[in-house]
Amino acid sequence: MKFKVIITYDAEYDGYVVDVPELVGCMSQGKTIDEALENIKDAIKGWIEVEKKHGRFDLVEPKEVFLGEVTI
Repeated sequence: MKFKVIITYDAEYDGYVVDVPELVGCMSQGKTIDEALENIKDAIKGWIEVEKKHGRFDLVEPKEVFLGEVTI
C-alpha cells in the first residue's frame, strides 16, 4: 500500500511532523526525518488496525507500508 505523506518542520517541537492526508487524523513526529518516517509507518499500521476493528476499513492486510511521496 502506498500513502502520500506531508512532512513539516515544527520549530516549537524542534523536529518533524508527518501527516497522511488519505488517513484522517493519522499523524506522527520525530526529531529527524528518518525517525519521523519510521514513526509514521507504525502510526499507519495502527490507524488501519483500529479502523478495521470498528468496521470502517476493508482492505487486505498490508504486508509492508511504502511511503510514496514526501514533501519537505
